[in-house]
Amino acid sequence: MVASAATPPSVWRNPIHFLSFGLGSGAIPIAPGTFGTLGGVLIYLVLPSMSAGLYISFLILAFLLGMWLCGKTSSDLGIHDHPGIVFDEFVGLWITYFMVPEGLQWLIGGFCFFRVFDILKPWPIQWVDKNINGGLGIMLDDVLAGIIACLCIQGIAWIL
Repeated sequence: MVASAATPPSVWRNPIHFLSFGLGSGAIPIAPGTFGTLGGVLIYLVLPSMSAGLYISFLILAFLLGMWLCGKTSSDLGIHDHPGIVFDEFVGLWITYFMVPEGLQWLIGGFCFFRVFDILKPWPIQWVDKNINGGLGIMLDDVLAGIIACLCIQGIAWIL
C-alpha cells in the first residue's frame, strides 16, 4: 500500500481523526508537529489551575485517550504516525509543563526544549519511535521527549 502524508478529508468529518490531528492544527502542511505543539500551548493556557496530583491524573487520562485516538486514526489511515497526528505532541508538551514556574519565558523554553527533543529524538526516544508500534508507540516517544524537556526546564529553574 502506498501511503500519502497529505491531510485526509476524514480529519474534517471524523471526530476521532479531528482530535488526533490536534483539533486541525496538525493539518497545516508545513511543520505540523510544531503547529500541533503550538495548539497544545493554547490548550494548556486555558486549563484550570490544578494541584500536582490532579495534573498527573489529567496527564494519565490524556495519555490513555491519546493511545486510543492516535492508534485508531493511524490504523484508519493506514499510515503509522502520520505527520498530522499531533495529539501526542499535546500530551508531550503538557508533560513538559508539569510544575513549570509561571512566566512566558518558561512556556517558551519548555516549547523549545520539547520540540528539540521531539525532532532530534535522542536515545531512548529514537529507539521507542522505531520499535514500538500502534497508539502506544505514537504516544510514548512524545511522552519521553516531554519528560526530558521537563527535567531540563526544572533543572534550569532550580539553578536560577
